[in-house]
Amino acid sequence: MSAPRLLQRAAGWFGGLPDRVGHAAHAGSAQYARPAPVSVPFDQALLWVLVALLSWGLVMVYSASIAMPDNPRFAHYAPTHFFTRHALYMGAGFIAALLTVQAPMALWERVAPWLFVAALLLLAAVLIPGLGKMVNGARRWLAAGPIGFQPSELAKFSVLVYAAGYMVRRMEVKERFFRAVLPMGAAVAIMGVLLLAEPDMGAFLVIAVIAMGILFLGGVNARMFFLIAGVLVAAFALMIASSSWRRERVFAYLDPFSEEHALGKGYQLSHALIAIGRGEIFGVGLGGSVEKLHWLPEAHTDFLLAVIGEEFGLVGVLVLILLFLWVTRRIMLIGRQAIALDRVFSGLVAQGVAIWIGFQAFINMGVNLGALPTKGLTLPLMSFGGSAILMNLIALAVVLRVDYENKLLMRGGRT
Repeated sequence: MSAPRLLQRAAGWFGGLPDRVGHAAHAGSAQYARPAPVSVPFDQALLWVLVALLSWGLVMVYSASIAMPDNPRFAHYAPTHFFTRHALYMGAGFIAALLTVQAPMALWERVAPWLFVAALLLLAAVLIPGLGKMVNGARRWLAAGPIGFQPSELAKFSVLVYAAGYMVRRMEVKERFFRAVLPMGAAVAIMGVLLLAEPDMGAFLVIAVIAMGILFLGGVNARMFFLIAGVLVAAFALMIASSSWRRERVFAYLDPFSEEHALGKGYQLSHALIAIGRGEIFGVGLGGSVEKLHWLPEAHTDFLLAVIGEEFGLVGVLVLILLFLWVTRRIMLIGRQAIALDRVFSGLVAQGVAIWIGFQAFINMGVNLGALPTKGLTLPLMSFGGSAILMNLIALAVVLRVDYENKLLMRGGRT
């Protein structure tokens, strides 16, 4: 098979259509015209930055977890246990992304309500004894043999496609609060009750911000938006005030090195700050972290940034922040382009993914740097976690599909 045809077939995997190869002008001729150059119809810059983040994350998961078998709790694990599993999750996510990018956005718009209902059912199933798996005092996973799935990750994706579809359907009443906003608020509140029962306040926070962001970008009246924001802030303040262990987390965040908190709720944060401080400007070098040697809990998941800060220093942390800023901005621009082409659903979905990735990265970085209380949220695309990697890659594949359909329309084609 010729090289152009191989490139065309590869482009087809990303939802692209192969460019037409011209045939001879004369019907009986055995000669063929020179093949037209093959263009790959997706955002290659975005794709390569995402590959860089995934690759860096894989390396850091290995670095952060290589010493874990020295801990009696993980003595039966091989040094490459988390690295291997993370690589397998990435492989599964890549296959899922290849399949997802084939689906037109019209299909997502049709199935959005059913996807939301499926997410609610899975969140409810987690709370059923025997189905839900209890880890560290929280029931957040559905176990299928050695594999666990976290429905809250599916819930984030389902909320953004459902909210985007909802805003498209409700465009004519978006100025009326009760008809435009209240039904969407009720749907998110039901999901929030299920998440808080696990408990998983961090996931609920991300979902609430995604829904609010899509409502705002969809054109909801500014006064309504700030009213909703005020209600949410009051609700989260009430949740914190009514829970002693949440209050302790907030107080520990304010003073993690105090005698009262250093060995309690502030233990993770204090060691994360020690790790980042030890890295100084250029870091101690890849693999040189000391805090990952059983001092910093969850170094390969929630606190991966602290290990990056220790091994790559301030320079590494700044590079990572800039990469996430660039990815968020790039996805937002793809969404704006779709809206400019009168593809409102596709545009709101892409912008919802940008809010999800950007906001969760912001929260995780803020926690690791001591700017925000501990929330239990992973660093998107990088931290260890099969469900998170899978849903992140599916969501980003949808963004690439939006970009492909934008370019197809601008070339005069049809989606």
